[in-house]
Amino acid sequence: MTMLHSNCAICGLPLVYSNDSLDVICAICGKPDSGHCVCEGGHYVCDECHRRAGVDLIVDRCLHSDCANPIEFACEIMGADAIYANGPEHHSLVGAVLLCAYKNSGGEIELVEALDELRHRSMQIPGGTCGYWGCCGAAISAGQFHSIITDATPLSEDAWASGARLTSRILGRHADIGGPRCCKRTAFTAILEAADFISETMGISMETPEKVTCTFMSGNAQCKRHSCPYFPA
Repeated sequence: MTMLHSNCAICGLPLVYSNDSLDVICAICGKPDSGHCVCEGGHYVCDECHRRAGVDLIVDRCLHSDCANPIEFACEIMGADAIYANGPEHHSLVGAVLLCAYKNSGGEIELVEALDELRHRSMQIPGGTCGYWGCCGAAISAGQFHSIITDATPLSEDAWASGARLTSRILGRHADIGGPRCCKRTAFTAILEAADFISETMGISMETPEKVTCTFMSGNAQCKRHSCPYFPA
């Protein structure tokens, strides 16, 4: 797995996060940007370049899967070379595997159209929202999934409220577990909470394992280890 590390995608050096926006240039596409993260060698990679291959893979896998277990499916996708240890591609992964599992569990949606809309929405969530916005992109992605399957808009009543309940439930669980960031941990939590919520509110039961065990610890230098509910016993 060539992209399992959470360091610089260009040189492999550790990343440095800033509280202030920086004027940067993407080392891959050359686009000027405003960002908060460069590596110790000064490299910056924009969100679009960071996640393009990963999101392409995520959508393609979801279009061709009959999996009804979003955790199992997420782990399978996370093992691909195009998925980094941490990164904004997870903001698409959460909603996409939920849409796929929802469809395969009896949910009535047009999966092609739903994934296309999820892709459009999730690509607008920048990296680092967990720290810089106080709202993890995994929770937002689950909220986008919910909005798509309920046809919610800003003028909806019940669906508007239900989506807010779901994302607040996920964020509360994220806060209970605590930081620092780990896209695997927050994705697992968002998927589990969303699956339970959909079962409770809509009667569509997706398959989920009794225990989720993470196998991606070696790619995250900030792993909480035994403080994480998904760390192997």
